[in-house]
Amino acid sequence: MENTYKKAGVDIDAGDELVRRIKPLVKSTFNEKVLSDIGHFGGFYDAKFPEYAHPILVASTDGVGTKLKIAIAMNKHNTIGACLVNHCVNDILCCGAKPLFFLDYFATGKLNPDVATDVISGFVTACRENNCALIGGETAEMPSIYQDGDYDMSGTIIGVVDKNKVVNGKKIATGDVMIGLQSSGLHTNGYSLARKVLFEKYKPETYMSELEATIGDALLAVHKSYLHEVQPLVEAELLTGISHITGGGLVGNTERIMPENCKMQIDWNAWKILPIFELIKKTGNISDEEMQKVFNLGIGMVLLTAENNVDKVLEATKVHNPKIIGKIVSK
Repeated sequence: MENTYKKAGVDIDAGDELVRRIKPLVKSTFNEKVLSDIGHFGGFYDAKFPEYAHPILVASTDGVGTKLKIAIAMNKHNTIGACLVNHCVNDILCCGAKPLFFLDYFATGKLNPDVATDVISGFVTACRENNCALIGGETAEMPSIYQDGDYDMSGTIIGVVDKNKVVNGKKIATGDVMIGLQSSGLHTNGYSLARKVLFEKYKPETYMSELEATIGDALLAVHKSYLHEVQPLVEAELLTGISHITGGGLVGNTERIMPENCKMQIDWNAWKILPIFELIKKTGNISDEEMQKVFNLGIGMVLLTAENNVDKVLEATKVHNPKIIGKIVSK
């Protein structure tokens, strides 16, 4: 019997079908700076930035962790890609950068064009919302690595910031105020613990009145992008630091930008913890200290600003229910 690639588990025809489906979606993210079509060996992007005195490129890459397991369990794949794009957008926003283009990687055991199209449609939706071009990607079918139904993904983002607008924490000073922007839920972190705790007792489709949703849907809440509200504050030089609250929690992530002579004084009672975190804590009998280390607890981004700019920052970010959550003091 003749051996073929398809018999070995890789279906080239399915890959071709996926490309046919996603081509118009991906092209909808293009702008005048994208100089290549889909299918080239690389994506071309015009690097002229006449509006910047000294443009600095900022790059970041990430995944969404075991949030993927929730999408697979719920058979809901059209939002997980948006979570990845928004996560990456927020990461470079912490440096003051706005996104230019995004590259994705999607790997699976057996390529299902329906699932892959849904995932990529999430990339497309978030790229359009963030004014970011999706200029390239890779789809890999690896039956010896992934079980049927499983998939993984990662993304790389490139952004730009003017050198004199870079935000790196060096301007943080004692007296600065910490303003927290509300998250939509877990965003893309803490899912291994959340899944272990919740699914020992509940199923993803279990409806919880305190969540006003099923557990699975609450866990799949799309990771927010803060770009449109925070970028103008960067341009106006109103922020001394920005922290994206991902793995490691509020303290672990904000300490990354803290000068050696400064420390945070956080008021953990300044905001109401989201119901999904209350459910995880109660169900798993998890300590406050562990919850603070693992989860964002309802604060997806922290903005640091001088005290005299607080009102401007609060007004500009009101769509994210901002709260004053602490201040910077000397060590």
